[in-house]
Amino acid sequence: MMNKSLKSLLLILIAVGVSCTKNADIDKVAAQRHYEAMQRSIAQGWNTWDTRSVLRHVLLPCGAAIDLNLASADGKRESRFFIGNRAEGAPRMRPGAHSYDGYYTDVTAEWNGFVLRVESAADSLTNVIIITPQAESAKNGKVIVSLKELWQRAVWIRLKENKFTINTLIDTTAVNGEVLNDRVKFDAGKNEIAFSANDTIIITCGKSFTREQARAFVDDHYNNFVNKNRQKYGDCYDEYNAMQNVLGWDNIYDPTINRVITPVSRIWNVGWSNNPELGGFVLFCWDTYFASMMLSTDNKELAYANAVEITRGITEQGFVPNFYTESNYKSRDRSQPPVGTLAVWNIYRKYGEKWFLELLYDDLLRWNRWWDANRRTDGLLCWGSTPFEPVTYRWWEFDGVNETEGGALESGLDNSQMYDNIPYNKETHQQMLNDVGLSSLYIMDCNLLAKIADELGQKSDAAELRKRGGEYAGNLEKLWDENRSFYYNKRTDTKEFSDRVSPTNFYPLLANVPTVEQAEAMLQKHLLNPEEFWGEWVIPTTPRNDPAFADNTYWRGRIWAPLNFLVYMGIRNYDAPAVNEVRSQLAEKSRNLLLKSWLTDGYVFENYNSTTGQGDDVRNSDKFYHWGALLGFIDLIEKGYYDHDAVE
Repeated sequence: MMNKSLKSLLLILIAVGVSCTKNADIDKVAAQRHYEAMQRSIAQGWNTWDTRSVLRHVLLPCGAAIDLNLASADGKRESRFFIGNRAEGAPRMRPGAHSYDGYYTDVTAEWNGFVLRVESAADSLTNVIIITPQAESAKNGKVIVSLKELWQRAVWIRLKENKFTINTLIDTTAVNGEVLNDRVKFDAGKNEIAFSANDTIIITCGKSFTREQARAFVDDHYNNFVNKNRQKYGDCYDEYNAMQNVLGWDNIYDPTINRVITPVSRIWNVGWSNNPELGGFVLFCWDTYFASMMLSTDNKELAYANAVEITRGITEQGFVPNFYTESNYKSRDRSQPPVGTLAVWNIYRKYGEKWFLELLYDDLLRWNRWWDANRRTDGLLCWGSTPFEPVTYRWWEFDGVNETEGGALESGLDNSQMYDNIPYNKETHQQMLNDVGLSSLYIMDCNLLAKIADELGQKSDAAELRKRGGEYAGNLEKLWDENRSFYYNKRTDTKEFSDRVSPTNFYPLLANVPTVEQAEAMLQKHLLNPEEFWGEWVIPTTPRNDPAFADNTYWRGRIWAPLNFLVYMGIRNYDAPAVNEVRSQLAEKSRNLLLKSWLTDGYVFENYNSTTGQGDDVRNSDKFYHWGALLGFIDLIEKGYYDHDAVE
């Protein structure tokens, strides 16, 4: 029979446990409320919120839009404007500055004889848009100002001649506007006014302006935004500008989830949408976590928003998916590289707000445990693809499921030569290959998630994570080849090393597993070897001496910014003169690669040619894809423009 003192102690411990659980639940509810309030606060005012066109200025939360269209004398009309659109006859857009919140925007459109610069400046309900011809347009060319009510919101717009009123029926706010030009056509039924494309057109909202006052208003916003950033970032302004610019233009509001998010590009959003007429979005896993890290340089709210939204896309099975879109469509067979905790921990270290950790911790822990339970063989991880019961039905969601192809897609390196001819185990749902990159990222994830657990007082979780990370770290040493001073993927069927490598073979540096001597040897013998990874432009995803290097298509032979970034972050774990010199060189070469195209054309490419440094030499390199800017983010970290204490 249990004695009274022991029984009392047990009851106290149970009570404390229940109390802690309740407190944790309360903290998470409070964190969710905090996040909801934050999302509402950033989904306000004028901005290019609608993914369907960068020339559509939208007022949130009411959803009223000033949509700029172009019409030529031959009867053609264009209403969709995307930066980097390769389609035949599509407008060519050169991006200028774009603040995250729409405070100032600038873009030049070229289409069918038109060359127009469109600037805007906004404060709350006030918005000024100035459209300036950069060359004489074709005769009878028109700019059409189309007033729209988007997303079935409670808004009513009335147009009379050159003036209009936007009534928001939720809070009865009225916004008056005017176009300060002589019109050539007026259509009240369509809420449209047409103007000559050869005149400077000024649109004002929320406040009355003369033409001179409108110009001064826009110029003040330019000076406050652009010139202040020039002063702040000095010699690093160009790489900061490229990074901030692509993130600013890719920042949208999606009405299906009622969220502000920053997807990889507007073109991808519409291409993946169930209903392009509504808008649509697609968030990719590691892409979005990298965006959240870049955004945290100077925009806490958007950093939080993107890290939260991709994490909260977690599947029923317990992993953050490769992708997810509206209508609950997501990759339920596969995840993607586990870099979420890296992003969340660094954002937290920068801003120190614990509610952010409380909101995401449970999902990050589920994801961490999922890898160990579903992708482990011989004490290390393999990429895979697990069969699933469909929730949505799209024919392509079953391509590659439970096959080597699906595992390659989970790696994020879709067509990498590393996975050529690798057999697949349909029972374990894994490639028969212990992957250096995945196993190293997982060790890093365990280590950083343990730190988050410490911050939240989750001692048992922290112990579990450190124990598991330690076990994997010990097993990772089995992939080290002493003779070649490198880590190699290992076949789980034949137990032989695979000689097909990529920058992911340097990822043990992220896990802090190699000794300083091993790290130096890896870098000297392989990264700095011009026959493998070094050169004017680095780091190729395929070594230069691998036959697949010449393919120069997607992940075969080209340079991808996220791999440069992860290798750089791994090198940062080591402090030795030889290692520090390599780190500095990698940062400089990454910066040069980004600026080669950015300073010439204003593009930030999805991937780059490893021989020429070009991004536009192939069609499967999106011209305005935000993770390309990681090439500049590396140099911002290296030069101290991103808080050093926040980088691990």
